[in-house]
Amino acid sequence: MSRPQRAHYWVAVAMLLASCPVPAAAQTVQELQRQIDELKAQIKALTEAQKGVATAAASTPAVAPVSAPTPQVTASTPAPSPAASPRVAAVAKPPSAHAPWYERMRLRGYTQLRYNAVLDEHEPLSDTGSRLRSVHDASINDDGGFLLRRVRLVLQGDITDRLQLYFQHDFGAAVNNQSSTERRENFGQLRDVYVDWFLDPERRLRLRFGQSKVPFGWENLQSSSNRLPLDRSDAINSGVPGERDVGINAYYTPAPVQAIWDRLTKNKQKLFGNYGAFGVALYNGQGTNRTERNDSLMKVAMATWPFALDGLGPLFEGQVLELGGSAIFNRYRPELRSGGISPISYRDDRVGFHAILYPQPFGIQTEWTTGWGPQYDSGLRMVRSQRLGGGYVQLMTDLGPTPIGRAIPYVRWQRYRGGWKPNVDAPRLETDEWELGTEIQLVEALELTLAYARMERGEADSRRTGRATGDLIRTQLQFTY
Repeated sequence: MSRPQRAHYWVAVAMLLASCPVPAAAQTVQELQRQIDELKAQIKALTEAQKGVATAAASTPAVAPVSAPTPQVTASTPAPSPAASPRVAAVAKPPSAHAPWYERMRLRGYTQLRYNAVLDEHEPLSDTGSRLRSVHDASINDDGGFLLRRVRLVLQGDITDRLQLYFQHDFGAAVNNQSSTERRENFGQLRDVYVDWFLDPERRLRLRFGQSKVPFGWENLQSSSNRLPLDRSDAINSGVPGERDVGINAYYTPAPVQAIWDRLTKNKQKLFGNYGAFGVALYNGQGTNRTERNDSLMKVAMATWPFALDGLGPLFEGQVLELGGSAIFNRYRPELRSGGISPISYRDDRVGFHAILYPQPFGIQTEWTTGWGPQYDSGLRMVRSQRLGGGYVQLMTDLGPTPIGRAIPYVRWQRYRGGWKPNVDAPRLETDEWELGTEIQLVEALELTLAYARMERGEADSRRTGRATGDLIRTQLQFTY
């Protein structure tokens, strides 16, 4: 008997009981027995009637309900379709905080082995001390040789459902010997250590505490394991050499932006990493692993937004254009060759913008910056804050699978005029460089980059002036784990 039938049954029993007269004290036992028997008979009849109704209902074919008339859809309010579903990214549910640590944490990393060959140095070492050097690669010199440019190890995972740890060490860093001028390679050095505190279940809004990348410049934020050229550009990287500092950040990523980035990730595009579509931060301002030297903080702001160009026609099917900009306001004290840290906090303010058309299969990427920063003045023979500027333009194409692996050729031109603040005396760099190369993904975890570079560089400080020019063949083998 179903629940409605049982309800009807007990209602009927109650009504029957209520209709029965209350026996008087003078009633005999036989009279009471007669009333009980009548009640039982009525209950039995009611039960059989209920069973008959249920059987008839089960044997009757179901009648389709009358649907309400479908409203007319006008052109101004198109009906939703599966293809026009909301562009909301699927957020993977993090492992439970109660799960074992080996399910919440993972260990990964990558190593880069380089070899540079100078084909021709048109302007060798002169009386002014000019030399062919790069601030990004110590193996570009007269002696050359193999170099472990980066040996990274990353520990990353969820401490709780709302708190995530990121810890990265580099074992390819150089440490100067305290008793001589000989360089020592491959000492451990802290790169990143921070926690992200997610303020919402969807992980759109986060606060970051610790040493992490400064959100200035798209290429600065992109991992070196993911970048096409071997080095970052001088102009963009001059704002934050080493890319990191100690401070606090706030990042926010709207759902439509995350949906486009997820689509690009699925297509194996080289993104800059999720640092939010909008970010603001406060840092010490002295750079990676350097002691704070003044009482001011570096203020940073960044914004970037990807635009899906599918609606512009078949030519732009699947294409994404990302535009954005960033700004730094800081005061910096460089190290002086005359001894110690400068007592003067120099103006270190700059702005930059970026634009990326992701290679599907052809793409273009460019960044430019301008502002003020500390740099050595050869005329006055002192460091002062001066104008700076420069950037790069990069063309690339994704050839997809080839007989030797996925190939992504690229060509980049860069230019910079300004100081390099982490070096002694903040030398002024004058950079003009062409680089033509290709990245070949031999297998999923092994990448080979081959490049030809035409370098024209000047590095002016208290010891040297002038410019050096040379042609190089550059190679890098990267394996990830």
